[in-house]
Amino acid sequence: MTTVPAYVRARGGIRAVFRARDGRTHAESVFETGGLRLRFPKTARGCEGVIVNTGGGVAGGDQADYDFTAGAESDVVLTTVAAEKIYRAEQDPAEISLSLRAGERSTLAWLPQETILFSGARLRRRLDADMAADASLTIVEALVFGRMAMGELVVEGELHDRWRVRRGRKLIFAEDLRIDGDITGTLDRPAAGRKGRATATILHVSPGAEGRLEDVRAVLAHAPCEWGASAWNGMLAARLISPSPEMQRAAIVLALQALRGCAPPRVWS
Repeated sequence: MTTVPAYVRARGGIRAVFRARDGRTHAESVFETGGLRLRFPKTARGCEGVIVNTGGGVAGGDQADYDFTAGAESDVVLTTVAAEKIYRAEQDPAEISLSLRAGERSTLAWLPQETILFSGARLRRRLDADMAADASLTIVEALVFGRMAMGELVVEGELHDRWRVRRGRKLIFAEDLRIDGDITGTLDRPAAGRKGRATATILHVSPGAEGRLEDVRAVLAHAPCEWGASAWNGMLAARLISPSPEMQRAAIVLALQALRGCAPPRVWS
């Protein structure tokens, strides 16, 4: 096996702090390094930050670190300009870490477009969120296994996805997803994926989260994918799986509209 020199691997990160001032939310400070950039299209509501990966994707051994803070009473949406592509890894996995902080009475939404795992991809991803007791946090993570438009329907690789969410310094949500080897073989099993090739998790944490459950279930009732949604302890979680990324995205859009009362970021169009 060919050894990949460390100097050809990408190291990048973004740190940003958002503050509410004069009835508007602004980016108070932004730090960018490597090939990662954060851009701010004009929006009618809050402050929208769009992440741009100038490298066009993530390869094995690459590292990306994101750190975002939404100050008190701020309204922040973070997304990506396109789906993130995770390329085949020769040796080391790609590593992505995300830290989110939501201050008092703030609204923070992490709404990236899909992550596409090429066959042979290896990805280790970590999400840590800390929020005030009266903040609102929405997280969407969608995965697509294989380049379906290119006919790549058999996918092997490795994925480790770790989530930790704290509210008022108390751990309220934790999960670890591990899947490796013959990923499509696992997804083809009736009890695992029923031949699904796209999956998504939606997590909404807010004082009124449980009251949104019936709205979310109502809009997903006719969604073109399999889904499940539940709410407890000030949280709402929905899981989706579909053979089609396009059908899954349509369902995510419906759920977001029910949760947030507005359309997803414009770059999703």
